Amino acid sequence: MAQAPTPVTQWGIPQAGPFRWTRPATWPREALALAGYWAASRLVMIGMLRSGKAEQAVEVHRTYHGWYEVLRTGTFPVGDVTWQYPPGAALPMLAPGLLPFLTYLQAFAVLMLATDAVTQAALVRVSLRRSGGLHRGRSTAGAWLWALALPLLLGLPYGRYDLPVTAVAMAALLLMPSRPGIGGVFAGIGALVKVWPALTVLGAPRGRGTRRAWTSMAASAFALLLVLAVLFHNTFGFLGAQQGRGVEIESLGGTVLQVARLYGWPGEVEQHYGSLEFLGPHVHAIAKASLLLTVAAFGWLLLWRFRARHWNPATPYDAALTAVLLFTVTSRVISPQYLIWLIGLSAVCLTVRGSCQRPVALLVLLATGVTTVDYPLFFDAMIHGGWQPTVVIVSRNGLLLAASVVSAARLWRTAVSPAPALQEAPTLARRGPVRVA
Repeated sequence: MAQAPTPVTQWGIPQAGPFRWTRPATWPREALALAGYWAASRLVMIGMLRSGKAEQAVEVHRTYHGWYEVLRTGTFPVGDVTWQYPPGAALPMLAPGLLPFLTYLQAFAVLMLATDAVTQAALVRVSLRRSGGLHRGRSTAGAWLWALALPLLLGLPYGRYDLPVTAVAMAALLLMPSRPGIGGVFAGIGALVKVWPALTVLGAPRGRGTRRAWTSMAASAFALLLVLAVLFHNTFGFLGAQQGRGVEIESLGGTVLQVARLYGWPGEVEQHYGSLEFLGPHVHAIAKASLLLTVAAFGWLLLWRFRARHWNPATPYDAALTAVLLFTVTSRVISPQYLIWLIGLSAVCLTVRGSCQRPVALLVLLATGVTTVDYPLFFDAMIHGGWQPTVVIVSRNGLLLAASVVSAARLWRTAVSPAPALQEAPTLARRGPVRVA
């Protein structure tokens, strides 16, 4: 008697047998391909950092390690204008001390690698069924975006603490639909580490779940702040350092000044408040304009929240990406590591087929590639000016600006006045799995 063939999905992934993380033989082919690419690409990233010659390795070895030594004494850096982070930033700075058998740089890189691995596994997990297929309405595109985009930044993700912050924000978003209280706790912790993860609760649908998410976010942030205030001195010293920030050379306002230099603007670039900033005529006006744009972006987000009437499973994710994009492009500083945030939130959006942010994710991917051309390849040239570095930074920030406008427009269209084509996306997703590249 002939044996029945093994059931497969419509693109050939076997469904027979239970799917277990501890048994790679049960993993679907797509998960195996992701794991293989992830391992190979991350070896290259670690190799870049391990060489010790990369700027990000020097940053960890000198700056982060210096802060670690101060934090170990029970105080935040006093009088250090480069310490401009909320009190929760002490946690990733102190974390390498959990691995005393490694140097600070080695321990930091190991922790970043582990964070990357857990994040990649979480993205795969939310997309794949235990039987080997895809959840209804879910896509593996987000897992692929994370795997492919992060190495475009070379060794940078493992040399900055933005990776664990992004992972916490992604966890908050992924937990929000089923466990809004726990998702809010993650958002609160992330907000106390680097502020922007608080935006992950913006798109939560109205109702009991939103109240739980917002309340737990506020409660967890306050509790962590109280603990840190008891354990450390000078907990709020970072606020004074933030007041003196100017216009960083890679920001949107800095791009205006980069172009102005080509036409004779007499300003200079100097190390100022922990970053390379423009000093000269009209800089203060541009810095003020950036702050006004940030306020305007916040006002638009509040208006969207008030006017939004239509939610689908992707709306909380889409709203978070839009919010962070708007605050990034209007900021007085756009550092290369900020792209890690946008990659992570774009990846979360792409886990849902009904997301309206797919074109935005492509723009973020392109901006990530141009960012690596900017830093480290053209960074020194950008300090001194010239048409080549100006073209690079205009291209990068142009992509980010386009991504912000497209993101906001599509979010408004789907939640406030949805078009029929976008409204039908969740309905189509319920009919069965459709392969998304």
